[in-house]
Amino acid sequence: MKKLLLFITVFCCIAGLQAQINIKDKIKNKALQKADEKTDRAIDKGFEKAEDAARKTDKPTAGEAASGKASTQTTGVRNKDTVAPASNNNSFKAYQNYDFIPGEKIIFEDNFAADADGEFPAHWKLVSGQAVINKVNGEPSFVLTDGNYAKVTPRMKSPAYLGKSFTIEFDYYVTGSDYGAAVFFTPSDDSEDKILSFSKDGETTSNFPENGLNGTTYPSESQEAYYNKWHHIAIAFKNGQLKCYLDQHRVLVIPSAEFTPVSVKFGGIAPIRIRNVRIAEGGGMNMLDKLTADGKIITHGITFDVNKATIRPESMGTLNMIVKIMTDKPDIKFEVGGHTDSDGEDAYNMKLSQQRADAVRNELVKMGINTSRLTAKGYGEGKPLNDNNSPESKANNRRVEFTVNK
Repeated sequence: MKKLLLFITVFCCIAGLQAQINIKDKIKNKALQKADEKTDRAIDKGFEKAEDAARKTDKPTAGEAASGKASTQTTGVRNKDTVAPASNNNSFKAYQNYDFIPGEKIIFEDNFAADADGEFPAHWKLVSGQAVINKVNGEPSFVLTDGNYAKVTPRMKSPAYLGKSFTIEFDYYVTGSDYGAAVFFTPSDDSEDKILSFSKDGETTSNFPENGLNGTTYPSESQEAYYNKWHHIAIAFKNGQLKCYLDQHRVLVIPSAEFTPVSVKFGGIAPIRIRNVRIAEGGGMNMLDKLTADGKIITHGITFDVNKATIRPESMGTLNMIVKIMTDKPDIKFEVGGHTDSDGEDAYNMKLSQQRADAVRNELVKMGINTSRLTAKGYGEGKPLNDNNSPESKANNRRVEFTVNK
């Protein structure tokens, strides 16, 4: 009997000790579990912040939200030159010395308005990294989301489409946490790409010619004012010489690039955001020669806000050239002709083309040309230069012509 009582006592002690151990283990495991959950939540938040930074979502900046200037997505766009102003803060006065003139024939243009949000754009090829159409401040943009380097290139019929003279224009959006954007030129000898880089701080650099050349650092404004907005880049290449513009500033001149580019890519260290890409043949057009030969000047360098007659400030290069011609030849008179593509209703296009022709005439008058020397007429879609079956053809049909009035 005593042995039985002793056995029961020992058994109870062991059971109680085991229960205490189990409780301690449960407490420990619960604590570890909570710690793991806390760590997981911290990691998840870190990933979310990183992803937000990489994507740069389409929420407006604080300043835009406060001022009520946040953009909305554009739909049903007709006869647009660009989706929205690239440099809202830049006035015509700031561009008064701008001398960039785009090439005469557009061979590629894309503002991404026709591509679905979240998809890869139809007129582009992915070279490396990842990229997708997304909205930046409500506007459709091509966002290179991942890669070092991420690269994309236009879909062209020929792998070599850049001639001895060409121009390239595009807008890019920059924040304080970005690296910037870059243009990669493929040389005709299939050597490594030549790179033209635009840092987040506005500095323009190249790895060509042999030792590379750096451009003037821009902006003169504060970095905070430079960040979180769109900027316009324009590049002119003619017979080996390269000129590069950032907004209204000429930031780099390379007298001899020492290579012949045949194609171009866009990219850099992601994230990168671009839009309103335009590539054109020619550049630095001698307008006076065109006027003498044809009796008119056809320009694609005067561009407007979407569905409006508001002239964009980077049009000043072409407008300055027209003013110079009219100043040097005081007897010459021009009809300013506005032309659209075939998108939209005929009546709408006719009205819009007239408004744009009036806007150009009025701007030239503000620049010192006597109003008696200028008339304005809108032709709508009635006099196309090309068919309207491709973005490039439509872009060439959207134009302003200056025809001599006798």
